Amino acid sequence: MILRLKNQTLGKLNPTRSYLSYLVLRRDSHSQIRTKPDHDRRRREYEGSEKSKKKEHDGLFLCKSKGQHLLTNTRILDAIVRSSDIRPTDTVLEIGPGTGNLTMKLLEASQNVVAVELDKRMVEILRKRVSDNGFADKLTIIQKDVLKTEFPQFDLVVANIPYNISSPLVAKLVYGSNTFRSATLLLQKEFSRRLLANSGDSDFNRLAVNVKLVADVKFVMDVSKREFVPPPKVDSSVVMITPKEVKPDVNVQEWLAFTRTCFGNKNKTLGSMFRQKKKVMELLSLSAGRNGSKVGMECGDGEFDTDVEDEGGRDNVLCMDTDASMFKERVVGLLRTHGFEEKRPSKLSHGELLHLLSLFNQAGIFFHDITSLPMDLHE
Repeated sequence: MILRLKNQTLGKLNPTRSYLSYLVLRRDSHSQIRTKPDHDRRRREYEGSEKSKKKEHDGLFLCKSKGQHLLTNTRILDAIVRSSDIRPTDTVLEIGPGTGNLTMKLLEASQNVVAVELDKRMVEILRKRVSDNGFADKLTIIQKDVLKTEFPQFDLVVANIPYNISSPLVAKLVYGSNTFRSATLLLQKEFSRRLLANSGDSDFNRLAVNVKLVADVKFVMDVSKREFVPPPKVDSSVVMITPKEVKPDVNVQEWLAFTRTCFGNKNKTLGSMFRQKKKVMELLSLSAGRNGSKVGMECGDGEFDTDVEDEGGRDNVLCMDTDASMFKERVVGLLRTHGFEEKRPSKLSHGELLHLLSLFNQAGIFFHDITSLPMDLHE
């Protein structure tokens, strides 16, 4: 009797145990199906990328965020050097030489090369490579941040520059104190197109208007992203920037502040732009400061009330509004009188922009506060 009950109990348990085992087995097999290929794929991709990284970079890790993309195509390197028109007596400034693919070509064509490189690893590789090829006495390496470096005298610039410093570096070259014959630069393609735009073009912009005030820009060639190691996300272009022999007599900081104002809304008419209250108040403040006045406090009797009491606060606000209203009419009247009210900044030539800035300044309207304006060209 006891034996029969035991067998019946086991008979009930065995199917349950079998079912539980089946569920566990099924779960494990699904887990393997779901995770193993993913794991294997990620491992293969990692191993492949590591292997290719060592093969392509000779064990040197290149940081894309720092713009470290090495141009490896010899044909393109030769074309860049040829287009630069290097003379045997020239000193060439190279920015961001990396491991020296372009540097070696420049050393063969010039008298001296000054290379500015921040990465210590690159400097060591470059120094050894140049020394092994017998060019050590022709190369000077400056291991510093190029934007904080005072350049020695040079005749030409030839460089594959980091994309993330393109604008401030171009500004430093074209508005800096060094005189040079030309700069042949490998830049991001989109940046190059903006640099090449002319007045009247749909993409004419502040970068182009500022650079072309003092230099001529010529397209040389496009370079595919596949020619770099590691490849960047975008294609590149080579352009040549040649400083003008005769440059306009204009205050650079005033000009840059003026173009910042105009090209902030380049497709709006100037009349519409200079009617905006925020812009009027900004110019009123700057112009009053340049003229030694105080904004918004000059009342009908010509005296300045600098203490704004609660009782007189309203009167002072009314004075400020009156000043702003009169100033706006002055600005818009100037634009209307000289035929600029309905014109758009993107359609104006350099001559017209310089004339307009001169008219503003003659009328006591200024765009720069004489303190510390950054030397930017397109922000």
